[in-house]
Amino acid sequence: MSADGVTFGQAISKARKGLGLSQKELAARVMKEEGGGSISPQYLNDIEHDRRSPSSGHLIRQFSGILNIPEDYLFALAGRLPDDMRLEAANPDKVVKAFANFRRTLRE
Repeated sequence: MSADGVTFGQAISKARKGLGLSQKELAARVMKEEGGGSISPQYLNDIEHDRRSPSSGHLIRQFSGILNIPEDYLFALAGRLPDDMRLEAANPDKVVKAFANFRRTLRE
């Protein structure tokens, strides 16, 4: 959850409604990885009601592109690091410093 109390699901729901898309329409546009077809409307409903989290960074990036929400914001709301950042997070001292800077910036 972000500082303003918005959850990942709430951000998705608000953006979807703002674009005039139904859950069924959005679900049809969000593709699973490796040709697995689209996500189900029930899965999207579960995400929007915070009963489930997106299962991969791939899905977060899909939501970002379709709904015009900054990718990094969605990763933060989902409580996940993007894959490229996870690879860079091998040094504990760098991670601690980065999160300290992150917290300081959010409090400004």
